[in-house]
Order: sequence, then structure tokens, then C-alpha cells
Amino acid sequence: MTQPNDVQIAAAAPMRPIDQVAAEAGIPAERLYRYGPHKAKVDQQYVASQPRRLGSKLVLVAATSPTPIGEGKTTTSVGLADGLAVLGERTAVCLREPSLGPVFGMKGGAAGGGYAQLNPMVDINLHFTGDFAAIAAAHNLLAAMLDNHLHQGNSLQIDPRRVTLKRVLDVNDRALRNIVIGLGGVANGVPREAGFDIVVASEVMAILCLAVSLDDLRSRLARMVVARTYDNSPVTAGELNADGAMTALLKDALSPNLVQTLEGNPAFVHGGPFANIAHGCNSVMATNAGLAHADWVITEAGFGADLGAEKFLDLKCRMTGLWPDVVVLVATIRSMKYHGGVAVPELGKENLEALDAGMANLYRHLDNLQGVFGLPVVVGINRFPTDTDQEIALMRTRLSERGVAVELATHFADGGKGATELARAVRDAVADNPDPEPSFAYADDASLSEKVTAVAQRIYRADKVEIPASVAKQIALLESEGYAGLPVCIAKTQMSFAGDPGLRGAPTGHTLEVREVRLAAGAGFVIFVCGAIMTMPGLPKKPGAERISVDEGGQVVGLF
Repeated sequence: MTQPNDVQIAAAAPMRPIDQVAAEAGIPAERLYRYGPHKAKVDQQYVASQPRRLGSKLVLVAATSPTPIGEGKTTTSVGLADGLAVLGERTAVCLREPSLGPVFGMKGGAAGGGYAQLNPMVDINLHFTGDFAAIAAAHNLLAAMLDNHLHQGNSLQIDPRRVTLKRVLDVNDRALRNIVIGLGGVANGVPREAGFDIVVASEVMAILCLAVSLDDLRSRLARMVVARTYDNSPVTAGELNADGAMTALLKDALSPNLVQTLEGNPAFVHGGPFANIAHGCNSVMATNAGLAHADWVITEAGFGADLGAEKFLDLKCRMTGLWPDVVVLVATIRSMKYHGGVAVPELGKENLEALDAGMANLYRHLDNLQGVFGLPVVVGINRFPTDTDQEIALMRTRLSERGVAVELATHFADGGKGATELARAVRDAVADNPDPEPSFAYADDASLSEKVTAVAQRIYRADKVEIPASVAKQIALLESEGYAGLPVCIAKTQMSFAGDPGLRGAPTGHTLEVREVRLAAGAGFVIFVCGAIMTMPGLPKKPGAERISVDEGGQVVGLF
């Protein structure tokens, strides 16, 4: 018998009216903006007015370094929330919105999988409530106003060669990475080099995810540095008088989205920056909404813990005062064998030697979370059918030797009941380690170069950071302009601790090569772009878009 796919599982699951989900979470019906019967936005002014629920706990879900076969971090986040609910806890899960780029490219959706999913799954993975479209519109309006300023006399004396703002699109399109605009004569504007980023790389996305009110949103948008003048002074969106209109376009998008798990528990899904090119966390508004309405809030940070968790802690928590009570580090037997050198087609075969070797990757993430950030950690083994009893026993033994709590979870196949032991381990870890103190990878008063070096050496275990003279000059300029106190956001490959995606396991002795530096003054950090990472991905040889369609009944098919 053929097993149902994720779309079929989600379609077969009965959904509760969103008003009922909201009411049980304590959210008044009049504070909802409904998008049909099963999804809604929660008014951002209401969210901002709600205090954190007394005693509420924040659980951060991270993972080992990604592999081509996936680890199930989002699936585990949903399963853990449902597992805690099975134990009688009041829970909510806070996740990012999927980007259309990966959905139609190669990664697929981002609403969980199997029997640990969000619903309405298809809606969430496609246009959802239109947040990404609003972000793209606001960003591209700013780009249009900048080019119009150049065309209409350029009173700010913007140097067209020093425009740093690209346009954005939520589709993987490598042909748009570098383009020339303004061709065709005087009426069509000022010719210049330009390009596109994917929407999730937009600073507007980062700003939306960090803003805590409309006023905060507008002030952050106004601070965006989009170009420089002929004398190399920064030009902001506020100076272009674009911040007001951008805020108007983003007014509704700032309100977090409420949906549900397959088991009917509340899920706040909002924002979607990637952790390899941005800060990789859902919105502060969504996290705060969860903490105001649940005792246990599960949130995830993108890709491996060296990227998503580091940025969650060093960026989001540093800026907001949030701090997780415990981290669940998701690992799989398959991923450990991959990091032990096994080829993807062979991962289903028992290989204890490779598993043992590959666990160096898991140990590195554990050392970072415990040693650098001082957090209690529970390892969640996301079980797959090919995992053998001997492999599971070896993994348990190795983690037990290190004094680390570990639990097997089968939420993909069994839903919340398959994650109850993991949920119990999480509760125990919080009880045994109450109120962990914030500890960051670098100090606020370190220089920008010192900050990126601290992350490279303490988290990635690089020997050194290579900064070209042209980039060092950029850094010196930013520091002279008062941006030295900002934290850093490192954009690098997600596939390895190193800048080289082919280095599996826990590499040491490597060099982190910085390619460029980008100021995100509105978001409040400086981006160091390293190695060959792209902020506009391309489609693979056989993109997922080729299999996606709509059947005769109007249902989307081929999403997975």
C-alpha cells in the first residue's frame, strides 16, 4: 500500500475554525483579521500590549549541519509542540513562513512533514496571507523612489555607482543577479548596474521580523542606508521620504499569522529570513504572541546551530532581551553517517563506523550551545525507518558518555504521541537548569572585525578570517560613521562549519574568507558575506516547479 504524502496527510486532517484555536489560546475574536476559516492575522497592537505569560518557557529548536536529505527540524518543532500538548501543557509553535524560491526550487515546503505539520499546509507554502508580497512591494517601492530621485534632478547627490539597494523577487532567478537598468534613453532614467536578491534576503524582511510596533517599523525603515553620495556619505530611505509609504504597505504584514498544527494546537507563522544569508528567525511579534498565550513556546532557528541558533542568540536575543530556556538539537542517524563520509545513496545501510565518526558534527554543535552560550541542550533523534537498533544504541551511548539528555522521536509517523518522551526530557531539562543567563559569542563593544573573528573562531573553529583590503576599508568607514556597536550577521554556506560546503563533519584549520560587507542599519546589524554564498539562488537542473500543478478538483498537487 502506497503511503500518503504530506499534502494528502494534511488534506485528510480535519481543521478547527481559526476562531476556536484563537479562543482556546486566549485571543479575542475581535483581534483577528480572518483569511478564510482556517487562518488569520492577530492584530499587532493587541500583541504589543500583551505581557509575557507568567512562567512561560521558550524552547529553541536547532539542528546539526544540514545534509541533502534533510533532518526534519521544522517537523520536530511541530511534533514537540504537539507532544507537550499531549502531556497536558499549554503550547504554541512559532515558525517562519516558507519562501516560494525553495518551494519551486529544490527544498520543498517548510510547514513540517508527515503527521507533524501545520495546516492549511498548501496555503502556508504558497501565498499564505501575502506578507512576502507586501515586503517585496515595500522594498521595490523604495528602489523605484531611489531611481526616480536620480532621474528627477538628484538633489541628494547620490552617486549611481554607489547604490547598494537591489530589487527583490521571491523566485530563484540567477539571470537577475546582475543586470543593467535605465537603458533606452533619457526618459527611462539613469543607466546603472543593478541586480536582484531573493525576498528573504531583503533588509525589509529583517526589519519586519525585528520590529515590535508600527513606530519601530517606520523608524527602522527610515534608517536603511540605500546608497552613498559622490563624497561617500550615506543616504537613507528616510531622506528619500520613502519610510511612510513603505510602512503603509507593511501595516497589515506586521501582524503575526495564526494557523494550527494537524492536532489543532496554535501556530504563529510569521516572517521568513534565511539563516545562511540573513538572521534566520521568525518575527519578534510572533514569538511575543506565543509567550503571551502559552506556557511552552517552541521556535526554530534556520539551518544548523552554527548559523540559525547563533544568529537567534547573538542578534534576536541581544536586541530583544529574549533568551531560550533550553535548546533541542535535532539530529538523525542518516545525517551523522553523511558527516562520517557516507554517500547519499548508501545512507540507508547500517554503518556504525561512519556514524561514530560523523557524530563529531553533533559534538561541535553541542560544545557551542553549552560552552559558548551556556544553554541546556536535549538531543532529539528524529527517527527514520532505516535506522537500526544498533545505530540508535551507539548514538545513545555516545551522548550518555557526554552527559547529554537524548530522546528518540517518531512524530513524523505518530504525531504528538511520538514526541512525548522528547517533551518530557525538555521539561526535565528546564526544571534542572532554571533561568540560564544570557551569554553571547562576542561583546557589544568589540570592533566589527573582532566580532566576525569571534564567531569564526569560537563557533566555526576557523583558524583565521581573511578580509581583503577593499573590505577592510569598508569596515573602517562603517566604524567611523558610528556603526561599530552593531552585531554581525555572517552570510555563508549552510552545509558546513567552514566556508567550503564540501567540508563535512567538524572541520578545523580552515579560513573564513569575507567577500563583502553590507550595512543593514535599519535591521541593526552588519552583514559579512563569505565564500561563494548567493543572495539570489538559482533553480536546480530539475526544479520542483516542474511537478507542481492543480488537479481537476482545484487542489494543488506535486508540492512534495
